[in-house]
Parts: sequence; structure tokens; C-alpha cells
Amino acid sequence: MMPFNRRQVLAGAAGAMLVGGPRARAQDQVIRIGVLADFSGPYRSTSGPTSLAAAQQAVEDLGLASRGVRVEVLQGDHQNRPDAALALARRWIDQDGVDMICEVNNSAIALAVANLVKEKDKVQLASGAATSALTGAQCSTHTIHWTYDTWMFANVVGGATVRSGGESWYFITADYAFGHQLERDTGGFVQRAGGRVLGAARYPFPGTTDFSSFLLQAQASRAKVVGLAMAAGDMVNCVKQAHEFGLTRRGQQLAGMIMFVQDIRGIGLEAAQGMVMSEVFYHDLNDRTRALAARILRRTPDNMPNQEHAGTYSCCIHYLKAVAEVGVARAKQSGAAVIEAMKRMPTDDDAFGPGRIREDNRKIHPAYLFEVKAPSESRGLWDFYKLRATVPAEDAFRPVAEGGCPLVRT
Repeated sequence: MMPFNRRQVLAGAAGAMLVGGPRARAQDQVIRIGVLADFSGPYRSTSGPTSLAAAQQAVEDLGLASRGVRVEVLQGDHQNRPDAALALARRWIDQDGVDMICEVNNSAIALAVANLVKEKDKVQLASGAATSALTGAQCSTHTIHWTYDTWMFANVVGGATVRSGGESWYFITADYAFGHQLERDTGGFVQRAGGRVLGAARYPFPGTTDFSSFLLQAQASRAKVVGLAMAAGDMVNCVKQAHEFGLTRRGQQLAGMIMFVQDIRGIGLEAAQGMVMSEVFYHDLNDRTRALAARILRRTPDNMPNQEHAGTYSCCIHYLKAVAEVGVARAKQSGAAVIEAMKRMPTDDDAFGPGRIREDNRKIHPAYLFEVKAPSESRGLWDFYKLRATVPAEDAFRPVAEGGCPLVRT
């Protein structure tokens, strides 16, 4: 497990990285970003060190050091435990002078941190959490939901699969807020498209490695589609075991509700080929994404940046642009002032291109439907996807009027 108080400081025009110890907070005006992520658990490769690298890359790319703005990037392992994460986030804010917390790739933790940053007038940019509640009934003035959410994944994958013949569904679901929301949202789109949800099996999270009993329940349901409401290591293990069970050979289709390139690498193209999933970023999508991936990859050469890492890069870039606009002193004094500036400014970066932040604090950009290539189609390591469809930003995410966010004026 990585230590909570490890500090990585980016300073100087060249963006040199230093490692420092405790320092007096009252005598400086340094913007501090805390990357709260999974550095030791099942989502380490899809989050963790590469998200830290993405935040560092954003600081370097924006070049605020040359304009006299100093930025520190801290890392913290939330251990997928809301109590540990909240204690760390509180210490960051109260003792270490952290101004913005990002990544937070656990929905229960993101919801808890949203309350904390509102209380402390700081900022959370949830670039890793997926629950659509963050822009629904539990939306907050001090949290912006950045990268993706369960509604978007369900919208792009669920309806399209039903329209192509997969009208009956059975879910295997991670038993926590993220999994529950993904199952609900996808099931809604399945039914809206004329399909049926036959049932669901919920497995304990974290800690489940044997999915055989849940796969047997899915097989017994005779559903045409088995929706996997899970992510990262759980997804890899479940798809591999489904391949061993021969689910697809018996006519059932696996639907990866949320997947990353790391999952495909772990599964292998032989087992994953033909799966369809939605993502908002792919390293080989266009010239800008290829350039960004290459820059981050220099920092983590064994792990290709995915959509979550791209989201952390994107939110840090836009946050720091807003800091530059309002000034460091004001940004440290008022998270609300920074949020207001972020919402006024259109977004544009190498991860997602142009976009905007809506009144419900949902950041929007296009989403994509990808299909996993067959082994014979791949040109090499990390060449996994074929683009099937592009969903415009305004259509990809839940309409503002349907979310029930109290921030929205009616």
C-alpha cells in the first residue's frame, strides 16, 4: 500500500518533480491537488499510479509554473473503504492544505467526499466515480462529475444491444453503490427498448474471485444477454470464467457494462473478442488522444492511459485554468468561486476535445460504442477496439430535467 502522506511536487518552468516533507502551510500560496485513488486494490491498474501520472501531466502541460503558480500533486490510497478515504480527505484539507480532490474511483467514497468538500468549501472533481447519483438527487455545489457515469454506459450499451436482438437480460452485479446503479440504469434502458430483465445475482465486493455460482445462475436464466455490472479485476475474472464455462458457445452474449483497455489485456482477445462496450476515451481514437497517451505513457510505460486516467487529466487541466482566472489566493479561499469559473468556461483538452459543464455539474463530451477486435485484427499490444458508433455529448448523458438535481432551476 502506498503511504497516504507521500507528496510529489511539481515546480519550476520545466515542471521538475521533487519529493518533499511537511512544510508550513500559512507562508505559501500553493495549489494542492489530491489524487484519491486505488493504489493497492483491484482497480490499481485502471486508477492508481496512472491517474497520478495524468494529474502530473496536466500540471506540466498547462505550464502554470512559468506564470508563477505553484502546484503540488498528492496521492492517497482510499483502499475502497469510505471510512479510510474520508479520514484521509479530511486530513488533506485540514492539515495539508489540499484545495481539490480528484479521481475518487469508488461511488460510495465520492458521495461521502462530496459532503466533506461542501462543508469545507473545497472542490471534488469525480473523474473516476461512476454513480449517476452525483448529478441526480445527491448532486452538490462543490462536486463536478467528470468522465462517465452509469446512465451513460447504460444508454450507449443497453439500448443498442436490445435493438440488435438481445432482448432478455440477466445481470451479475458488484454488491455496492456503483454496481447497483449500473444495474438499475441499464435495466431501465433494456426495458425502454422493449427488452426484459429476468433477474440478477449480486456478488460480495471486494473479495470475490470465484464467479462460478453467479455464472451458473445466469446460465440457468436462459437470458440472451448477461450484463456484467462490475469493473477492473472482477470483470477480467468473470469474463475468463464465462469463457471457460462456454456461455458464449451456448448462445449467451456477454455485455461489458464498464470496461477499460486494461480489462481487455487481462482477458485476452481470444476470450473478449466481439464484446461491445462504451467508453469516452480511447488512446488510438484521433491525433490528440494519441499525443496525450504518448505523454502520459512516458511516466507509466507498462500501463496505457484509459478513459479514467484521461478524465483525471482533463479535470485537472480545466481546474487549473479556472485557478489561473480567479487567482491562487481566491481559489484557496473559496472552492465555490473556482467551480463557478469552471462552469463559465468551455472545456477543451486532448482527452475529450470541446465540451462543457452543465448546471447539474455534469461535464459532458461525446461517448463511443466500441467492439473488441478478434486476435487476427489486432496490430499489437493495446490495439483492441473497433469504433462502431459516436454519440454526441448532448445525447450521451442523462438530460438535466430527468436527474432531479436540486441545483437545477425549474
